[in-house]
Amino acid sequence: MAERSTAAVDVADNSGDEPLTAKADEATTDGTTEAQDTEGTSPQDADGERISSEAAAATPDLHSGHKLARRYRLEECVTRLDGFSSWRAVDEKLRRAVGVHLLPADHPRARSVLAAARSSALLGDPRFVQVLDAVEEDDLVYVVHEWLPDATELTALLAAGPMDAHDAYQLVSQVSQAMAAAHREGLAHLRLTPGAVLRSSTGQYRIRGLAVNAALRGITADGPQRADTEAIGALLYAALTQRWPYEIDAYGLTGLPKGVGLIAPDQVRAGVHRGLSELAMRALVNDGATASRQEQPCTTPDELAKAVAAMPRIRPPEPTFTAPPEYQRTTYQQGNYGRPPASPGVPVTQPVMATPPAPLQSRTGKALKWAVSALLIAALGLGSWQLAETLLDRGKETDDPGTTQTDPENGDKPSPAPAKPLRLSGATEFMPSGSGIKQQDAPNAVDGKPDTAWITPRYKGYPNFGNLPPRRDGSGIVVDLGSVQNVRGIKVQLYRSGQTTEVLAAAEDASAPSSLSDFPQRLTKKSKAGNSLEETLAKPVRTRYVLIHVTELPPDGSDFRGGISEISVLG
Repeated sequence: MAERSTAAVDVADNSGDEPLTAKADEATTDGTTEAQDTEGTSPQDADGERISSEAAAATPDLHSGHKLARRYRLEECVTRLDGFSSWRAVDEKLRRAVGVHLLPADHPRARSVLAAARSSALLGDPRFVQVLDAVEEDDLVYVVHEWLPDATELTALLAAGPMDAHDAYQLVSQVSQAMAAAHREGLAHLRLTPGAVLRSSTGQYRIRGLAVNAALRGITADGPQRADTEAIGALLYAALTQRWPYEIDAYGLTGLPKGVGLIAPDQVRAGVHRGLSELAMRALVNDGATASRQEQPCTTPDELAKAVAAMPRIRPPEPTFTAPPEYQRTTYQQGNYGRPPASPGVPVTQPVMATPPAPLQSRTGKALKWAVSALLIAALGLGSWQLAETLLDRGKETDDPGTTQTDPENGDKPSPAPAKPLRLSGATEFMPSGSGIKQQDAPNAVDGKPDTAWITPRYKGYPNFGNLPPRRDGSGIVVDLGSVQNVRGIKVQLYRSGQTTEVLAAAEDASAPSSLSDFPQRLTKKSKAGNSLEETLAKPVRTRYVLIHVTELPPDGSDFRGGISEISVLG
């Protein structure tokens, strides 16, 4: 069960299964037509409604161990609902865990699920759980997607309590930016629940089930951007208060009291960040009006992302350190080692130290004192003579025009320690236009194996990736250092020589950068490189994300092709 709660499976049977917008209509109304869930509720809903549609085709009767395409071995059924099922499986070809959605080819929603999965796969944005395959075969339709065993659902995070202001800020910032990018490509989620948002071990949020979850359940919306924006507002509300912003209990969270309507998070729980509270109200269905400020409502994820960016940046809380225990002197340090403890009520007496003997007063003692004095005088004279000779020699060197004098005030500074390779947390493909090349091969550029590489396809006619519109900003690899580091250099082993490259760095406070404008710091000039690219910076650069940007490819016969074999960031 623990694996089910953390893995990136698009579980469709979460509690509180009604769409967010439908719940919003029960709490407040704004005249907007919202998403309609036509397939009922999950088995975990308290209403006891039926869990399958009579019109839906029967769920395929498969079992653990069954193989799809002689490659994907089914391991555990996670969801079985409305004629489709979701499984944890193993890709035996690549030896990795994957998730699989499975439904019969004659299912009423089979075609829409295939279309949604293929559209989501074309997005190729690493902020979403990636669709790896979408196939119709042997009267079955199945969608294969990533499985993230080290990620944690937002549902589990909220079960532990409300988030602090910094974590809630990161949640709404990353999720709104990701959904804004998806809507620019014409994709909507429509089931953006706490179970659809995952936080990785590095603190990055990823969204699963883009377009696919809604297609599996037949959910549509007249205003998809408004529906997803309201869903993000509900997630932020829950993160700040640990309450669901409607009058029903859902996703393990208690709803608001009946009859009070939608109230601001800072009125539900004390200590809530005022700016984030107002932001949640602007995203939810309340016409954007708050008691203190008359701000315009956020009706699209892009508007919400801009509103988050306009806020003062919320820094993480300072780490707390416990005071060390009071120093306890031991009996040995107190001079009582080896003594029996005193009986209660009996005063402890300290031993009387014997009087030290008088200094030597005999002839031998006097002779010894004169000898020691003579030795000390001789040593003092010898040291003075050597000091004077050293000062004279230094004066001669100063007068010699052939020597160089070091100014004690502006003297030579000690050379800095040599740069060392930094630990890399991960690597993703740079896809500013949303069209991926080979995202799954991006880790090959940081695996420490020069014989593996991220390699582009062959492009005909033009070195700038075939002059294709989705590749107008080029491509490359974004390296994640895990945290903000001092970067002092870069070493890159290229797949082929002749590629036009540059190395850029994101701003220190950047979070999940995805476009060229997110990398304002330049580490190298744009130029044609050989088989390798090395650069040592005169001044360290503070950043977490480094982009090896490829803008033009070298000729490979009659075509153009390039790639990156290995990346090392020095700090």
